[in-house]
Amino acid sequence: MQLRFEIRRSDSPWVDSVWTCTSEQVTTMTSVAGVRWGVVFWEQDGRSHAAVTGPETRTSTAPVPEGAVFTGIDFAVGTSLRALPTTELVDGGVELPDTTRRTFRLDGARWQTPGADDAEALVERLVKAGIVVRDPLVADVLRGHDPAVSGRTVERRFRTATGLTRGAVRQIERARTAAESLAAGDTAADVVAELAYFDEPHLARALRTYVGRTVGQLRDGIGGAIALDLDQRSTS
Repeated sequence: MQLRFEIRRSDSPWVDSVWTCTSEQVTTMTSVAGVRWGVVFWEQDGRSHAAVTGPETRTSTAPVPEGAVFTGIDFAVGTSLRALPTTELVDGGVELPDTTRRTFRLDGARWQTPGADDAEALVERLVKAGIVVRDPLVADVLRGHDPAVSGRTVERRFRTATGLTRGAVRQIERARTAAESLAAGDTAADVVAELAYFDEPHLARALRTYVGRTVGQLRDGIGGAIALDLDQRSTS
């Protein structure tokens, strides 16, 4: 096994998930499109690093160095960093300076580097300090509420908070859900019907664009390492 990848969902309204990854040799990983920004910490060759990562609008291939240990926090849609607009993070990220094994620097202050079990505690401190903020309108829209503002205002605030349009968020999230369903054993026909794709070619195009896998690869658990919670069947 080249990568050991684990993801857990979070009960925090500010956090979507927390993940860890350990690379046992030099490899590459399929990076899946995602609508959330995050913070990732890693160690390699005795050096510590930290970075803010942005939403990704398409799939890509990312190199993974040998002997690296990662811990990541993916934040809930609608949250953002006070000092770093999400729009500037899309399809990119920013490495944080002056990172040590115990601490990292963010928004002019030094914070204790978390492990997977205390990620939410760090987020609570960042929220309390006003460094991580959120737009409640975006959260309401995602829950299906119809806010008392114009559609143009909703779209502007949605893009400001997430870096993406509502349409892009829907497409990416639908493709990720489709991939997880296929990996769990659902047929392509079932996924098309459940997620309202036009037909199987439409599903295949979405998977190619956002996930970087075919229906067959997802069903059979092949294609190499992938940054998606697919029951850990694609990490060898």
